[in-house]
Amino acid sequence: MLRIHFSDNRQAPIWLADERFTIGQDSRNSLVLADADIGPFHAEVRQDHGFYYLTDFGSPAGTFVNDERIGARYQIRANDRVRLGAVELLFVDPAKSKAKVETAARWFLQVIKGEHEGKKFHVTGSMTFGRSVKCELCFGDLELSRRHCEFFLKDDVLEVKDLASANGVQVNQQKVSTAVLQPGDQLKMGSVTLLVIGPKIDVAQAEDEDATVFMRAIDLPKPIKSQAVVSPAPASANPLRTAGQANPALKTSVPAAAPETRINRLLLGVLALVVVAAAATLAAKTLL
Repeated sequence: MLRIHFSDNRQAPIWLADERFTIGQDSRNSLVLADADIGPFHAEVRQDHGFYYLTDFGSPAGTFVNDERIGARYQIRANDRVRLGAVELLFVDPAKSKAKVETAARWFLQVIKGEHEGKKFHVTGSMTFGRSVKCELCFGDLELSRRHCEFFLKDDVLEVKDLASANGVQVNQQKVSTAVLQPGDQLKMGSVTLLVIGPKIDVAQAEDEDATVFMRAIDLPKPIKSQAVVSPAPASANPLRTAGQANPALKTSVPAAAPETRINRLLLGVLALVVVAAAATLAAKTLL
């Protein structure tokens, strides 16, 4: 057996136990809805051999199943979304779709200023907002375009997209073309202001590919300072010798004379004496 859930939680769910279940503003209906877009006898659901069939009674605003306008004897199945004017109903088989029922009512748009002030709309799938009667969220504000913007819910993330409207869409007083909405955001379209109500979500931020990434370099060991002790040179010391002692590279070694060199020098000395003696003898004979 199917059960009707209200997307805006306006009242408790209703079991489709009767063979004929009517919906409309008239008090004689099985489900009485006082909304402006609901006709006196708007639609009915009939059971036939275990199947459910929905029929629209020619209402001006129409009856939609999963965003598709229907006429007579449209078969309703579990988890179908039925919209009559601005009212959205979810047909549920509790035995099969318990998890979906629990997550059905998570995002809402509440009017906090303007037409329909105080009213709360449940957001499911894709919903258009504007002056056109074909919009799921229909408002009569003349500052709105016929199809002003679109709300779409995917993977529990709610987004809004401006549909090239004349006066634009503002989110928290900032004009946007598209935006991911968070609970508590306020949207302004014309003279209508909506408050976003829903679960808190975290949107992953895109990583900046141009960002500079700083990485810690390898810690190198600190150099060990050598403490060289230099003894002061005596005042009377030869500065060149002192420098040589301080820096061995500055020392110059003088090779010792070989024995042959000393003999040659001795012979040259004797030869020089003989030459001098001969010269003296020759000078004496000349004087005589």
